This record gives sequence, C-alpha cells and structure tokens, in this order.
Amino acid sequence: MNLSNLKPAKGSVKDRKRIGRGQGSGKGGTSTRGHKGQKAISGYNFKAAFEGGQMPLQRRVPKFGFKNINRREYHAINLDVLQKLSDEKHLTSIDQATLVSNGLASKNDLIKILGRGELKTKLEVKAHAFSETAKSAIEAQGGVAEVMK
Repeated sequence: MNLSNLKPAKGSVKDRKRIGRGQGSGKGGTSTRGHKGQKAISGYNFKAAFEGGQMPLQRRVPKFGFKNINRREYHAINLDVLQKLSDEKHLTSIDQATLVSNGLASKNDLIKILGRGELKTKLEVKAHAFSETAKSAIEAQGGVAEVMK
C-alpha cells in the first residue's frame, strides 16, 4: 500500500445528484422543482426568518434592554493568578506583555486586576484598572500598582 492507490471505503462516497442535465438523465424537465409556482421560478429567494406569513419569532418576542456603546470591557485577572505566575516564572514585574506571552490575555484586552486570592510577593503590576482590594493588597506587600493608559 502507498499514497498513490489510497481510496475511500466502498459505498462511503456518493456522487451528487446532477439535476437539469437533459431528459436522458431522468432529472431533466422541471429539474425536481415541480410546475410553475414561486419556488420553481429562477431568482426565487426568501427571507431567512420567513414563517409562511405567520408573525415571525423575532417580532413575536418582546424587545428589552440595550447595549451601551460606550462600555469598556475589561479582561479580569485575579491576584492568585499573578502569584502563581510570579512563582512559576520568578517575576517581580508583571505587565500586559507578560500576561499575553503567558496566554492569560490577548494583546487587545483591557486588563483589570481583581482581589481574589492572596499575594505573598512584592510585585510591580501594570494594568488598565485595579479593584480597591487588589490595589491595597499589592501595596501592602510593598509593590506598585500602576495604571496604564
């Protein structure tokens, strides 16, 4: 056996139905579309949510809420994650590039440090935002919590 004679298992691959290729094929004439109606005519198109004239679902269900276009979405990282990262990599300074290189955030994320967990080492942390508990925990260990722009 080699790559030149590999074939799929017998019966596992079917040919597609070739419609509209003349009377001899058995699929000619109206090409499985029936006679005349709207769906038989060329150029027929329908709205994806069309339900045969019944009021469509997206119009039956009431609307509520709104999306604030000015919202700033932060990627949250807790103190216990920073502690684990500094223990494993022996770091004293953590910024966005460090978090991105270790797979904890992507380069376009706005990063916010949150206060879950315990910090045991002195760290210099740069992020876009800090919670009050995280900031006080970092500074309690003699570290620096610097807000990036």
